[in-house]
Amino acid sequence: MTAIELTSLELAGRLVLALGLAVFLGLTFEEVYKREERSIPGGVRTFPMLALAGAMLYLIEPRQALAFIVGLLALAVWLHAFLRPTSAGLSSLMVPASNLVAYLLGAVALSQPPWVVVAASVSAVLLLGTREQLHGLIRIVPQDELLTAGSFLILVGIILPLVPDQPVMAVTPLTPFHVWLAVVAVCTISYLTYLLQKYAPARKTTLLPAILGGIYSSTATTVVLAKRQRDAGTARSELAAGILAATAMMYLRLGAVVALFNVKLASALAPALAILFAMGTALAAYEWRRTTERLDTDLQIPVTNPLQIAAAITFGAVFVATSVVTAFVHTMFGQTGVLVLAGLVGITDIDPFVINIAQGGAQHLSMSALSAAVLIAASSNNIAKAAFALGFGGLPGSRRPASMLIISGRGRVCPRRLLRPPYARLKEER
Repeated sequence: MTAIELTSLELAGRLVLALGLAVFLGLTFEEVYKREERSIPGGVRTFPMLALAGAMLYLIEPRQALAFIVGLLALAVWLHAFLRPTSAGLSSLMVPASNLVAYLLGAVALSQPPWVVVAASVSAVLLLGTREQLHGLIRIVPQDELLTAGSFLILVGIILPLVPDQPVMAVTPLTPFHVWLAVVAVCTISYLTYLLQKYAPARKTTLLPAILGGIYSSTATTVVLAKRQRDAGTARSELAAGILAATAMMYLRLGAVVALFNVKLASALAPALAILFAMGTALAAYEWRRTTERLDTDLQIPVTNPLQIAAAITFGAVFVATSVVTAFVHTMFGQTGVLVLAGLVGITDIDPFVINIAQGGAQHLSMSALSAAVLIAASSNNIAKAAFALGFGGLPGSRRPASMLIISGRGRVCPRRLLRPPYARLKEER
């Protein structure tokens, strides 16, 4: 809806919104820039006036917005004259940028949906108010990680749209676009978790490091905490709780990954994944409360940057191999073969198999069979993690978390009727 189509009441509301947001922006601007130097242009009075001027000039001729453009140029000339370089050096670019944003608020409020101007104003306020914290990132984030993230954004924003979306092998419907989309999805989730793990402050007396480790990789988290169980020399409930919490987060990760590619399958899986998540959370909370005296146990999980190109290529290769094997097994052995394969892949990373299933790698299977395959893979992975816990942590220290992982990894988490032969279900439906 443009300014021409607005009613008088709507027009008044948009103007009030623009003025209120301009005052909000001006208060933040004065708090940051005008405490010591009052002569800096902009503030709680100037910004509402600029927003009002921009709105009025836009209303004069909204179709071509010539009057608004002239006003914008005049503001730019005035800011240049006021903030021209002096012998003391250049002024901050944030000052003229804030004034330009204030001028634009009026026109944007009149020409765009209200959420646009609200989002723009809040973003500007956050950028102004978090100046010290943002500058502090320079000292926290290493340059090599910035370069890695930049390279990955290029691969996502430039290369991904150019990847062909046509099958290249007759044995599987997989396309290069599907492969790269899977790589992007998994690496993005892992990278966000990696940043939280590495830079978010977390006390040793909380389960947060183990929870984040579970989102990154529940298997790797299990191995690390099991080794610490062995080093502790005795069973530690904090470490057992960390292993169980990481496994509980695996179910949330599975649901998110499946939803990215197949909302219908994610909806079918949601009840089972929710129950499994609740079960894992309850077991983790029970173990966490068992210890009355907590030692200085470190639940922090060492992680590596998942945006390394080598790691992305490796995942892509595993994903392609998993897709080919799944298609071959489905062709040769049907639904039973896919379910057996789901149990076998649980001993490794289940993300390639689950994403392949979500993208249609096992065509002509019913939704119940696809759900069963995902749940069997997750259950098998829990049994594998129980074995890892015993192997790396030893029987005395890891017996409790391993037994709980086996309980949550039994086939009963998958409804029995999903595992019966197709002809049995057809007979029931008749």
